[in-house]
Amino acid sequence: MENIITVPAHWVNSNNIQHKLSFLAKWKAFADQQADSKTLWFIVSLIAQGVLFLPIPAALIYYLQAPLAVLAVTLGLYFANIISGMGGAGIRVTLLFFLASVIIHVLMIALFIF
Repeated sequence: MENIITVPAHWVNSNNIQHKLSFLAKWKAFADQQADSKTLWFIVSLIAQGVLFLPIPAALIYYLQAPLAVLAVTLGLYFANIISGMGGAGIRVTLLFFLASVIIHVLMIALFIF
């Protein structure tokens, strides 16, 4: 059984010496392993964005006088995630949109708080 901790057989060369792989190769391998759980990742990303990220523009705009562009970015990322998930995009796209949403929202919070 493969998981994040064990190294899949295709990552090891014939001499049993493990190659250092790039982050992109590891990301693709992880995403491909999660292909059976595509619907679960889609639902988790929608719930996480709805609960954690959609209130961010309200707080930033009300308390820190952030511009309305914060709301446009948040809603754009949320709807892009919905459209990609319901439109049949692959697991790599679903995970990439979720990761991009997390990174962009953390950067927005850091930009307006600090």
